[in-house]
Amino acid sequence: MKRKVATVICLSIAMAGQSTQARTLEDVLKEKGVITEEDYKEVTRSRPVDYRLGKGFTFTSPNEKFQLSLGARLQPRYTFTDNDTGQDSSEFRVRRMKLFLSGYAFTKDVSYKLQVNFAESNTASVLEDAWLNYRLLGHNEAQIFFGQDKVPFARQELTSSGAQQFVDRANVTDTFKAGRDTGLMLHGKIMAGLVNYNAGVFNGAGQTQLRSSSGATNHNAFAARVTFNPLGDMPYSEADLDHGEKPLVSVGADYYFNTLKKVSATAFETTNKLNYASNFLKPASFGASEKVDVDLYSIDLAFKWLGASAQAEYFIAQADGQVSNSTQRGHGFYAQAGYFIIPKQLELAGRYSYADVDRDVANDLRTEVSGAVSYYFNKHNLKVQGDVTDIHRQPAKSDDLQCRLQAQIIF
Repeated sequence: MKRKVATVICLSIAMAGQSTQARTLEDVLKEKGVITEEDYKEVTRSRPVDYRLGKGFTFTSPNEKFQLSLGARLQPRYTFTDNDTGQDSSEFRVRRMKLFLSGYAFTKDVSYKLQVNFAESNTASVLEDAWLNYRLLGHNEAQIFFGQDKVPFARQELTSSGAQQFVDRANVTDTFKAGRDTGLMLHGKIMAGLVNYNAGVFNGAGQTQLRSSSGATNHNAFAARVTFNPLGDMPYSEADLDHGEKPLVSVGADYYFNTLKKVSATAFETTNKLNYASNFLKPASFGASEKVDVDLYSIDLAFKWLGASAQAEYFIAQADGQVSNSTQRGHGFYAQAGYFIIPKQLELAGRYSYADVDRDVANDLRTEVSGAVSYYFNKHNLKVQGDVTDIHRQPAKSDDLQCRLQAQIIF
């Protein structure tokens, strides 16, 4: 009975509300065809101070050589979990409270970003993004990135937590993702986004972590990603919020390599900073103080059209001990789809997630079946979401019911 009550509460609150939109006079005139695209750019480009939802306040110098945008994102969340084998839980929390600064300096070819998350209890995880980017070619065909950001691996991980179709990402993504790291990367868009590519070298230690601090290995990690968008560039944002009349399709493939050292019977170096090190790797499979090579692969497909959207991703992971020759293999996938029953406002979505961290061991699966309802007041900038998930774990064969309700504002 309490499962049904929790489900009804979450879905009912998530569907409540009404649509709000905030547009400038220039936006209205452009939409009605009173002014051209060129006129719109001319009117808006010279503003010393401007504000746009999702981007925040933007300050531009008179000579337009410097620009700074300041914004924030807040996600309060409620979670009720009906544990099959343990104590039920009821929890309110601020899941994310982020402040971001971005812009360009000296020239529009030199851009930067700084983002912090004040909701992180671990002080080393407060700093999320801090980077400089230099555009080598004028149409973004080649750019150089230097600093900390998300490693180019896993479409859903690269999609901001503020642009998700569900309250949060699928468990399988959190199991195999590389997360944030510091490094140097070459990236770009070819033929206006027909092909996008990323290739870089990173510390391999995770978010705000120096590899030398552990003293275990001096290796660096390598990551590469390529996407093909045959019908036009597709931004990393879930749900077809624009109710696009033109279909969009994106196909991506990733590769990631790193070497980690086992530093104790239960952990590898930097385990607390790399998700796959804590969620995929099993220290017991390898020898004492052994160095382990980790290879991660993923392929993904995304689609949007007329308010409908679908996305799927498949992960393969393998770890090989350099001395023991022991091997651990894992894989997993998720598939999700959504549709706006009220265009641009009310969306229903479903998702299935499957994770097997060791394919050579029986009864160690985790599967999730989720349903979600989202009401978008102003796209991802202002929304309320609720989702309900049945979480099946082996070998306990438990089925927990998780109900989450989250509101988001980006300003």
